[in-house]
Amino acid sequence: MISAMPNTGLAIELQPAERAQLEQWESAHGTPQQVALRCRIILRAVAGQQNVAIAAGLGVSRPTVQLWRKWVHEQGIGEVWEIAPGRGRKAHYDQGQRDRIIQATLQSKPKGMTHWSCRLMAKAQGVSKNTVNRLWQLHNIKPHLSRTFKRSRDAKFLEKLTDVVGLYMNPPDKALVLCLDEKSQIQALDRTQPGLPLKKGRCGTMTHDYKRNGTTTLFAALNVLDGKVIGECHGRHRHQEWRKF
Repeated sequence: MISAMPNTGLAIELQPAERAQLEQWESAHGTPQQVALRCRIILRAVAGQQNVAIAAGLGVSRPTVQLWRKWVHEQGIGEVWEIAPGRGRKAHYDQGQRDRIIQATLQSKPKGMTHWSCRLMAKAQGVSKNTVNRLWQLHNIKPHLSRTFKRSRDAKFLEKLTDVVGLYMNPPDKALVLCLDEKSQIQALDRTQPGLPLKKGRCGTMTHDYKRNGTTTLFAALNVLDGKVIGECHGRHRHQEWRKF
């Protein structure tokens, strides 16, 4: 227990964890200045300084120091962060403007784009990109992120997955591993299953594969020794076609 007796006869007692919390608030970049000042007053009081010395050192009045001594003595440090309504910098945009930005982010997409960026939304709403960024952070909205999902129905999926990972983690001597990636050059917007929309605190989701709508699959390989390209076209891109190629 850490305590100090001010010249008013009012004692302040803090647990080590409470003192550590005040020190963290005081030094954090995001702490409002008035909150940081309160933390400094309380910490100096606990360190044994008198009201007059604290007031002179921090450039505040002695009644202000006495106020926060009494407050912490009676209420603890829980309300130190509270800022009275009407205090601080006034919001430049009203609640209606902020609601429109959030609604547009969640329920619409920019023309020709897959998702909103801070700059696009700022231009569309007539605000700064920093305003959009702060709103998205406040509501935990991340339009640029999406999660893929698809459950395999293959009964041997786990066994096959283990084999593939094992080739990389512990390959046999002189093993040849052929890796396939896709580059269709055709933008596919329709996925094989509907995904979940973007919401506050949750990314939008989509399947990793999409409807091919009759497009063919080109399997191609480059012989790095002579520069020859080996290619075949198939109607599907399953493992059967891959092995045949």
